[in-house]
Amino acid sequence: MDPTLAEMGSHLSDAMKILESGQIETAEDSGRRKLSWRDIPGPLQGDGQNVVTILQLVQNLMHDDEDKQAHRRMQYVGEQGHMALLGHSLAAYISVLDKDRLRKLTTRILSDTTLWLCRLFRYENGSAYYHEDDREGLVKVCRLVINAHYEDYTTEGFTVLSAKQPVIYQSAACRPGLGQHLCSQLGLPLSSLCTVPCNTMFGSQHQMDIALLDKLIRDDMETGKLPLLLIANAGTPGAGHTDKLSRLKELCVQYNVWLHVEGVNLATLVLGHISSTVTAATKCDSMTLTPGPWLGLPAVPAVTLYRHEDPALSLAAGLTSSQPVEKLRALPLWLSLQYLGHDGIVERIRHASHLSQRLLEQLKSLTSIKTSVEDELCSPVVVFRFSQDTSSASSGGSVEGYFSGDREVQDALNRWLGEQLAVLVPASGVDVVELEDEGVCVRFNPLMTAAALGTQESDVALLVEKLAEMVPVLSCTLRFRLDFREEVLQHASLSYIEELSWPGLGAVRYEARRTDLEEGKRQQELEKINTELLKKLRELDTDLEFSTGPDFSEERSCIFVGMAAEDLDVAALVDTIASVGREIEESGKLLENMTEVVRKGILEAELQLQKANEDKLIEEGVLRQIPLVSSVMNWFSPVQSSVKGRTFNLAAGSLDTTEPIYSLKAQSNNEGSPETPTATAKRLPGQKLFRRSGAGFDSFSETSSVCHLEESFREPPPAETSEHVEAEVEVPHTPPFHSEETSTLDQRVPDGQGAEPDSIR
Repeated sequence: MDPTLAEMGSHLSDAMKILESGQIETAEDSGRRKLSWRDIPGPLQGDGQNVVTILQLVQNLMHDDEDKQAHRRMQYVGEQGHMALLGHSLAAYISVLDKDRLRKLTTRILSDTTLWLCRLFRYENGSAYYHEDDREGLVKVCRLVINAHYEDYTTEGFTVLSAKQPVIYQSAACRPGLGQHLCSQLGLPLSSLCTVPCNTMFGSQHQMDIALLDKLIRDDMETGKLPLLLIANAGTPGAGHTDKLSRLKELCVQYNVWLHVEGVNLATLVLGHISSTVTAATKCDSMTLTPGPWLGLPAVPAVTLYRHEDPALSLAAGLTSSQPVEKLRALPLWLSLQYLGHDGIVERIRHASHLSQRLLEQLKSLTSIKTSVEDELCSPVVVFRFSQDTSSASSGGSVEGYFSGDREVQDALNRWLGEQLAVLVPASGVDVVELEDEGVCVRFNPLMTAAALGTQESDVALLVEKLAEMVPVLSCTLRFRLDFREEVLQHASLSYIEELSWPGLGAVRYEARRTDLEEGKRQQELEKINTELLKKLRELDTDLEFSTGPDFSEERSCIFVGMAAEDLDVAALVDTIASVGREIEESGKLLENMTEVVRKGILEAELQLQKANEDKLIEEGVLRQIPLVSSVMNWFSPVQSSVKGRTFNLAAGSLDTTEPIYSLKAQSNNEGSPETPTATAKRLPGQKLFRRSGAGFDSFSETSSVCHLEESFREPPPAETSEHVEAEVEVPHTPPFHSEETSTLDQRVPDGQGAEPDSIR
C-alpha cells in the first residue's frame, strides 16, 4: 500500500478520535484560549503549530463551554462516515497527480459511481451530475432544456427568450423558494414560473391537479409561451405524498415538456417491493437524489440523474466538465458506496421504511390521533396530529362551541406535542411541520434521520408510549379551555387574555381595583402585582405550570396556565388566582397607607413634644432649666411633675396619651378578643392542589384546595390580637435635647400570656 495513503488514513483516524473525544482541556490551555480566540479573531502566530494543537482548537470551536449539551447531541459519525470524510482528504491528494493519472482515475471514479447509482435506483442509460447544493442539479437541467429548445441561446443569450417566453411549472406542494431560486439563477422573470394547485375535490390534497395543469399548458401555448419543464414530487417536503407520475409523464410527452422528479420517496426505488406510483419515477427525464441523509453519510454530494443524447448540450449546460478536479466530487460517495455494499444500502432503506410502518400500525390504536399518509403500504413518511373528537367529550368539560373548531388552538397543542416528543425521544427524529390543509402536524421521516440518529424499533415503541401518555393531557386541556375562560369572566378582578396560540388552559391577568392612579403608574402597579402573583403560584404544590407565556406574545403582565390533567378543578384554580392576587394587592395598599400614617404621626409627635417642652418651661420656670441652679432649687423646693407619654395607633393613625395604659381598667378594656380560628381544609398526603376529590375525598369540599392555599399565604397570627395595634412613643417633660424614656412593658402583659405585647413604647 502507498505509504502516503496509509499515513493519511491514520491521521484521519487520529483526528476523528480527538474531535469526538470531548476531552477536557487543561487550565493553562483554557486560559490561553480565553485570551487568544474565544470571542475575537486573533493574529496569525509567527511560529507554526502542530496538528494536535490545531485539532484541539477546532474541537474547542465546535464545542464551546456554553454549548456542552449540544455537543452531546451531535450526530455520531460511524465507519461509513469516516470513509466519506476520507474521500475529501483523498480528493486533495489525488488532485496533485500528473494529468494522465488524474484523468484516468477520475474517469473510473465517475463511471463506477454513476453505474452503481443508476442500477440501485433503476434508472437505465442515465448520466449523473454531482453537486453540493441539492438545487444546483435542477438549475443545470433547466439550462440543458433551454439550450435544447432555443438553438441560438449559446450565441444570442436571453434575447432569444423574448420571442417565446419559457414557462416552468411546479406543484404548490414543492419546497418553498425552489421556483424563485431557479428564476434568479437562470435570469428569468418570475412570470416564467407557474405554480400548479393541488387537488381540491378528487384525489389527494397534496397531489398536483393534472386536469388544471393540462389547461394551464394549453393556455400558455395559445398565448405564444413555451412550456419548458415540470417539477413533480415523489414525496412532498411536508407530508411525503407522491404525484401521479405516470399520468404526468404522459402529459409531458404530449406537450414536449421535460419532467423532473425529486423527493424522499425516491429512496424506496432500491427496495424489491415498492409502490407503482414511485416506480413511475424511473421513466422521468431527470431526478435528484440525496444519498447523504438516506444512508447517514456526512459531506457527500447530491446527485442528479438525467437522460440526454447530446453530450455537447450537457457540457454547455454545465452537467459535465472537462476538468478532472470537478469529477472528484464523486470520490466520497464512491468510497462510501463500496464500504456499505449493495446489501448494506438496501438494508438501511428497508430499515427506515420498516420503522415508518411500525409507527403507522401503532398509531391506529390511539384515539384522537389522525394520520396523513398517502400509501399506507409503502410510505416512508408518517405525519400525524392530535385532533379531538367532540363526540367523545366527557362530562368534565366542553369542547363544543367556542374552541371545538378553532384550528389555531389545536395547532398550538400539536406544536407543543411535537416539541415534547422531540425532547423526550430524541432518537426518533420527529419534528413539527405545518401543512396547508391539516395545519400543524408531527412528522416522522426516518429516511432523513434514522441513519444519522441510529433510530431503532425500541425508539418507535417509546415514541408511541410517550404519545399515549400525552393524548389524555391534550384532551383534558382542550376540554377545560372554555371552562377556564368562563370561570375567569365570573371574577371582576380577573381578565381573560385571548391567546389562541398558547398550548395550555389560557392566560389571565389580575386587574388592580384602584382607579385613582395615572395610566403609567397603574401599568407599573399591574405589572408588580402580576409578577408577584406568578411567583406565588409557582411556589404551590401543584402539577400545573405557570409562566409569562411565549416570547413572541404581545400580551404583558399576565399569567399563562399550562396543560391540564383529568382531575383538574378549574373553579378552585381560578378562585385561588383571584384570592392570591387580592391578598397581594391589599398587602401593597397596607404598606403604602402605613408609610403615610407613620409620616404624619411623626410630625404630630414632634409638634406635641415641642408644646410639652414649652408647657414645662412655663410651669417650672427658667431657673430650673439651668443644670446647677436647678439642682439647688430642686433640693430646697422639689417639683412634683408627671410624665405624660404618647402612644401611636397604626390602625387609627392617631397619637394618643398613655395614661389609660397605666390603669388596670383601661388595660382590660383595650385587650383584643382572640381571633376565631379559620377552618382549614385539609388535603390527603400526596394530593396536589386544584384536583377534584375522587373516591375517599367526598368529605372535602371542592374549594378545599383554595382554603388551604389561602391559609398557606396568610401570616401566622399572634397569640393575642387587638383591634388597636399600637406603637407607643412616650414624650417626657424634658428639654428638647434631653429625652427620658419610661418603660412599663411588663405592666402591659397580662398574667398567663407569653405573647408579644400589643404596643411598643
